[in-house]
Amino acid sequence: MNSIEDMLKAAQEAAQNIQAQMADAQAGLDKIEVEGAAGGGLVKIRATAKGRILGVDIDDSLLNVSEKQMLEDLIAAALNDARTKADAAGNAEMSKMTAGLPLPPGFKLPF
Repeated sequence: MNSIEDMLKAAQEAAQNIQAQMADAQAGLDKIEVEGAAGGGLVKIRATAKGRILGVDIDDSLLNVSEKQMLEDLIAAALNDARTKADAAGNAEMSKMTAGLPLPPGFKLPF
């Protein structure tokens, strides 16, 4: 029969394993790339699932002083699109990792 000390030790080891897996998963999110776009693809933003911006691509047709406000709006929209896709990709990856964990319904891990 296991003592309470043995059960606490096993729980602590399980928590440490989960913590290590979470750290690995977080590092992996920076390797997953998404692309946000706006204006029918005239502005594209490449980002990681962790939210790091990798690059911006602006169609030459928008490089006109009279189009400055529209370009700024499209960049903001593309950034928001990239962020939404990064969040979705990150959540999908984290769901894969936590799928086997016996977590209560509605419990969210801090990532």
